[in-house]
Formats: sequence, structure tokens, C-alpha cells
Amino acid sequence: MVRQEDFRNISLQQLETLFFLVAEGTFSRAAKKMHLSQPSLTKHIANLEAILGMTVVRREKTGVVLTPEGKIIFDLARKMLKLRDEAGEKIAGMQQNEAGEIAVAASTIPATYILPHVLGLFRKTHPGIRITIQSADSEEVLNLILGGEKELGIIGKKPSRGKLEAVSLWRDRLVLTVPAGHRWAGKPSVSLQEVMEEPFIIREKGSATREIFERCLKEKAGADLSKFRISAEFGSSEAVKEAILAGLGVSVLSFRAVTRELKLRLLREVPLEDWRIERSFYLILRRPFNILRHHRLFMDFIRQFALDGPGRTK
Repeated sequence: MVRQEDFRNISLQQLETLFFLVAEGTFSRAAKKMHLSQPSLTKHIANLEAILGMTVVRREKTGVVLTPEGKIIFDLARKMLKLRDEAGEKIAGMQQNEAGEIAVAASTIPATYILPHVLGLFRKTHPGIRITIQSADSEEVLNLILGGEKELGIIGKKPSRGKLEAVSLWRDRLVLTVPAGHRWAGKPSVSLQEVMEEPFIIREKGSATREIFERCLKEKAGADLSKFRISAEFGSSEAVKEAILAGLGVSVLSFRAVTRELKLRLLREVPLEDWRIERSFYLILRRPFNILRHHRLFMDFIRQFALDGPGRTK
């Protein structure tokens, strides 16, 4: 007598073998369909019958015929294989839909002046992927990625921490910016000493813009911000721009941040003698990081955008 627990020993491969054997009608055709040798297929059926302690198929001149017990097992096989195929279709559908959520932290320049345009284009081709952006200064972004609070980061400096991987994206440069009516507007260049004697507006500590400017001061002139006439310190490039427009001083800002104002001639760029301050924006992620399909699609898109898209700054 068959025990109910014997059914737990039936394998999916044995059920699949029975299904194709009945569907094809002969052992030879079923073996060919399943890319098995005929002895292997015969062994699977024999093992199934051994587990059940009964015959499930009979060989006849017209082909194989199911026994009454075999019909019950065949119905089970058909249902199990259908469930397996449906699961595969659902997973494939999820991958084709390219759905998912990505949590991004970005420093103020990419968050304000670059990513809105990038994400607008990305959403047109990948509407199923939802991306949230948190704006913070570069140090905060690094901590958010290291702490696992955000998945991807974009900042204006290359991180030095070994647990982070960095991929170069867009090129940028820092420019000396003055009000349109400033006495320097239209000058071919000014010296660093002239800038030091002028009221100067700075970004807050933790800003990559400030960090890169301070590094250049040290490397090229052996100077620091203590030599400047600091008139104000602000936490965003937008606030610095407003302060420049209000006549509070001059500043060094990302070209990205002042592009619109330069075109409208509200602000003016003044070259610094023998200086050109350049940098890259970086995509950063924590090591190790489980990169899923929707992450890869976004990462590939922004890398391609950096090379060929409207965001190109080279």
C-alpha cells in the first residue's frame, strides 16, 4: 500500500520525465525532447515507480499508456510544471519591466544643477525605476553611503576612504564670479592677491567646492582662507549667488552653478591669473554592494550621459 509520505520523495525531474513521456508517446522521442539518453529516461521512470511501489505506464504497440495511478501522477506533473513555468514568466516579466527603487544622495551642485535633467531623460526610457534624491554636502553624502542609508552617491571630490568605490562622471571647473557691475567685470584677469583683498564669500565646511579651492590655494600659493577678507559663509551655491548679486562680495563657484546667470549677464566670470581649477564629479558606492538590474541601468545611463549627453562639460 502506498504511504502518503512516499510522495515527498518524488522529484520534479521524475515528474517532468513522465509528462514528456506521455506527451511524446514513446521513450525514444521523449528522451530526444529532454536531451537525455533513453536509458537515463527509463531509469527516471523506474525510480518513480519504485518510490510509489506501482506501475505508472505500460508499453503497448501504440505507445505508452498511463495506468489509473499513473493518471493521478501525470495530473500532478502537469500542475507542477505549469507552476514552475508561471514563476519563470513572472520573474522574466519583472526583469523586462526594469522596476525598482534607488536611493541616491548627492552634493548640492549635482543635486541642484545636473541630476534634475539627467533624471528627466532617464525616466522617459525607464519609467518603472523610481529614484529618490537627498541633497547634502559631500561629507554628509559619504557618511550616508558608508552607513548604508543611501545606495548611491554623487559628489564633487574623489573619496579617500577604502570602503568606497568611485567612478568618474562629469567634468567641472570652479570660476571666480563677480556681480555684473563689478569693477573687475570685463577684465582679462585678476591676481590672487587682488582676490584676497576683496570681500570674499565662502561655502560651508564639508563642501567639495570649498575643499578643492582650499587645496588649490595650498598647493599653488601656499595660502589658506585666513588670508582672505571673508564677508560671509553659506551652505549652498544658491545662497552664495544671491549674496554676490546683493553686493556682499565675490566668490569661487562651480561653473555649473552659475551657467544661467552668466548667460543672462547677471554675473560675470573673471579669470584668475595662471589658474584653472578643475575637478570631476564621482559616482560612489559602498563595497561590497549588491548591484541589481535597476542599479546597473541607472549607473550605465549616467556614465553614458557624462560622455555623450547634454551634461557634457569637456
